[in-house]
Amino acid sequence: MPDMLAGVATYLCPQDGTRARTDTLTWCCPVCGGPWDLDAGVLSSAPLNSLTGRVNSLWRYEEALPLADPAVSLGEGRTPLVPLTASVSAKLDFLMPTLSFKDRGAVMLAELARRLAPERVVADSSGNAGTALAAYCARAGLPCTVYVPEGTSPKKTEQIRAHGARLEIVPGDREATARAARAAAGSPGTFYASHVHNPYFLHGTKTYVYEMWEDLGGTLPDAIAVPVGNGTLLLGAALATSELLAQGLIDRRPALIAVQAEAVSPLATAFRAGSDGLLDAPDTASSTLAEGIAIPRPPRARQILAAVRESGGTFLTVSEDRIRAAQLDLAARGFFVETTGVVCWAAVGDWTDRSVVVPLCGAGLKTGLAPP
Repeated sequence: MPDMLAGVATYLCPQDGTRARTDTLTWCCPVCGGPWDLDAGVLSSAPLNSLTGRVNSLWRYEEALPLADPAVSLGEGRTPLVPLTASVSAKLDFLMPTLSFKDRGAVMLAELARRLAPERVVADSSGNAGTALAAYCARAGLPCTVYVPEGTSPKKTEQIRAHGARLEIVPGDREATARAARAAAGSPGTFYASHVHNPYFLHGTKTYVYEMWEDLGGTLPDAIAVPVGNGTLLLGAALATSELLAQGLIDRRPALIAVQAEAVSPLATAFRAGSDGLLDAPDTASSTLAEGIAIPRPPRARQILAAVRESGGTFLTVSEDRIRAAQLDLAARGFFVETTGVVCWAAVGDWTDRSVVVPLCGAGLKTGLAPP
């Protein structure tokens, strides 16, 4: 497989068509400041029957990935798919090396950074992406600084520090944290490992669906529910389903069910209004137990809304009480999941008419039980 840093792939701005080389440290479109997509040519999946005996990680789908032969893998991926009810199954992504699904994208960013050999890596996060990037940068031997908002779970900040990353706690919310990281990203020699702006992250998260497709014998459920803040898992799922459909490896596209907390639901509000983009969302987020998706102004909002509509999906929102109840219900079933990671179960747990898979995205040890 060709090395995509050798000129095959380019960054592409979906808004204005601007392109940039992937072997540079340019982290956003210089014209509009928006996030990049990746034009990597034709990426294809290996046939289902050829996967037997391959490495037991997400790298078994190497034909579908824009990087090959990783040096920083921690064995991420291949998490179990377990039935919860007759209709709803859970993908246990809290069993990843750093206890969240963010490892899928973090390994791609760390591998890309390793090849670019920057002086430093910076990232911003509400916790899980930061812990994942800290771990994978440690694996790659790269100095890493992670910006997090004040109020981030102490268990997550402890994990970031344990991996040797420098921790910067930013007064304010998630948006203030992103602004601080973007300011640092302007320093020469800095790789901004943005799980929002860098499309390599999405090519990591798409393996969530490839694994589901393999485990279900070459099929997908009627619907895939995902929690949505910045939308990295949803956009990865949209990418995977488009690729599988284009190759004739599935015969229909599952509906994407995007779930937000009622307290911070700018995308659900825009979707219900029939808007192609955000309405007048506030610049700061309200408080919610689902801290990992408390994003008032996601940069990829238009792409998220379009992906849900193209799939025939919808947006659902859940209250704080339902989040609390869902965490306790999953714990009673044997799964201790952090509060952000339970929102999909809160939204679709009582479905009986369609098959649906929900991600259990992060371990409960990261945040503890929600207060009553």
